[in-house]
Amino acid sequence: MEQPAGATARSRRSPIRAIASLASVCFCFDVGSARGEENAVSALIFGSLDAGPSSFVTGGTKITFNGPDKDGFAILASAGGGARTERGPTIHGISTILIRQTALGAVLVGYQWFHDWGTIAAFAGPEGSIEVEGGVFGTERLPFRYGIRLHGEVWARPTESTLLTATAILGSTRQSAWSRLAWGHDIWGAYLGPEASFYVDGTGYSKVGIGIHATDFRIGDVGFRASLGYQVEAGSVGSPYVALSMWKPW
Repeated sequence: MEQPAGATARSRRSPIRAIASLASVCFCFDVGSARGEENAVSALIFGSLDAGPSSFVTGGTKITFNGPDKDGFAILASAGGGARTERGPTIHGISTILIRQTALGAVLVGYQWFHDWGTIAAFAGPEGSIEVEGGVFGTERLPFRYGIRLHGEVWARPTESTLLTATAILGSTRQSAWSRLAWGHDIWGAYLGPEASFYVDGTGYSKVGIGIHATDFRIGDVGFRASLGYQVEAGSVGSPYVALSMWKPW
């Protein structure tokens, strides 16, 4: 599942820069000092791993045309794949299990706005998916599907040392919706705090997760976000999850 990741500014004069991460889907926001580049094409590469009873890996790039931290248009391209277990048909009173494998990609065009308090970004564009279902009756490849994806993000700094983020992704291909809300306080060089996420799609599958995250800790010019929490999927007991995202200027 596509998911967002985040990074943050260390001062109000260092604007938040949006970068792509899916989830849980991923889309990242890199934050740092302005490079002073005007009318320059820049890019960031990103990747994420969301692991639990369902797992998803995503990678991609985000390209801007007016510098990495200025108002302007951007292209967000991502692709990923993963697997999850689902409740299958009941045979002689015994429920069976299906394994659904999914490959998903999208190319979005959008605009981002930078302010002293944070960043707003909105994207839209085509997406496509291929799915394979496997169970006691064998394996079936579902037809290729395509549709439209909408992606919105808000990254705000309520105070000098806190970060509040909200993300929403809607996709018509799988009739899916994913959202994440997180708050963090600057501790030991990263933003630490709680997060909550929700996902649902047209198959009837859904999951809700609550956890903690550490956002914008760095090794060189590579930024990271790590999350650990507990999630409940439709029709199953709860279980732990972990997530790791990274992003780097390219």
